[in-house]
Amino acid sequence: MSQYRTFTAADAVEYARQYGGVENPESLVESQEIGDGNLNLVFKIFDRDGNSRVIVKQALPYVRCVGESWPLTLDRARIEAEVLQIHGQYCPEYTVKILHHDPELAVMVMEDLSHLAIWRGEQVKGRDYPQASAQLGEYLAQALFHTSDFYQHPYQKKAEVIRFTNPELCDITEELFFNEPYEVHERNGYPRALEPLAASLRDDDELRLRVAALKHRFFSHAEALLHGDVHSGSIFVGDNTLKLIDAEFGYYGPIGFDVGSALGNLLINYCALPGLMAPREAADAREKRLSDVRVTWQSFADRFLTLTAEKSRDRALAWPGYGAAFLRKVWCDTLGYCGTELIRRTVGMSQVADIKTIEDEVMKVECVRQAIALGRTLILAAEHVDNIDALIARVRQNG
Repeated sequence: MSQYRTFTAADAVEYARQYGGVENPESLVESQEIGDGNLNLVFKIFDRDGNSRVIVKQALPYVRCVGESWPLTLDRARIEAEVLQIHGQYCPEYTVKILHHDPELAVMVMEDLSHLAIWRGEQVKGRDYPQASAQLGEYLAQALFHTSDFYQHPYQKKAEVIRFTNPELCDITEELFFNEPYEVHERNGYPRALEPLAASLRDDDELRLRVAALKHRFFSHAEALLHGDVHSGSIFVGDNTLKLIDAEFGYYGPIGFDVGSALGNLLINYCALPGLMAPREAADAREKRLSDVRVTWQSFADRFLTLTAEKSRDRALAWPGYGAAFLRKVWCDTLGYCGTELIRRTVGMSQVADIKTIEDEVMKVECVRQAIALGRTLILAAEHVDNIDALIARVRQNG
């Protein structure tokens, strides 16, 4: 892009003065870069009194930890901003507010969420937010229903699929979810002691066939405008609120991918908890995490079914019973993608704090082993796990 330049801290302040929507723009005087800066620059903008007011986020043209050999499209910043704006239209309570975005500079200004905490970090610390799972389910139902064929006119839907075609970011997902964990690959990051288990994934013909089918559906099932990266590190929580951020992987794909990613991250934490806490505390926290899994799915499913009954615009899809039949398909997809999330977060490149925070190496290996085994089970058994109760039972059997 001809106008693109990488922002400095001073650039971020000046940009926030122009587009942050604060009453006195000149009161914004300082910025602090936050986050790892691997894919994006993220600046928190402060006023003279030291209060953080808005966030300025700019996409980088490559993965910084790898270098220019892994280039990234700057158009992902437009996609992220517009996905969040659309999701915010239908679920403003639980979507970060985008105040401004400029596709030429690949930059956006959004509301500051400093009063909230990242859900993954809170889970690692053992802090419970009992309302968060229902709110996440509500977000998923509202955002995904309203961008699906149930609600969108076919002309609009087809145009939106083109608008949100996101091949470069989808390619990252396709590699990290469906290819690399099932291959010998330099970016994989599992403990050396689990090499036999990792090798068994590579050699399991039935597993590889089911992963191939999940990848094929990711390619071809343009069911709704996905967030594309729903995990507990992209969710802010507070005492009675929740906000989704970081939708740069958004595109039109299978609804079960977003829901499965959400459940998969809850189950990663479930598997990690024995390495993060004393036995009794871990047992209690595990029960809370299973409750989160149950409530997230039930909240999503109940609201989605209600919306199909009350707001479906397509005459055929509005026929009584079709919403429930479609949700059964979403459930099977959800379980499969949940399994791939568990495996890619433990075998693949994208390791998470739930596992990395475990200090006892023997316990870490055991927690990773459980997560891999659960992921494999869910991929293989997706068509035979009938409901959320059966899923919870399978998780308990896994150990």
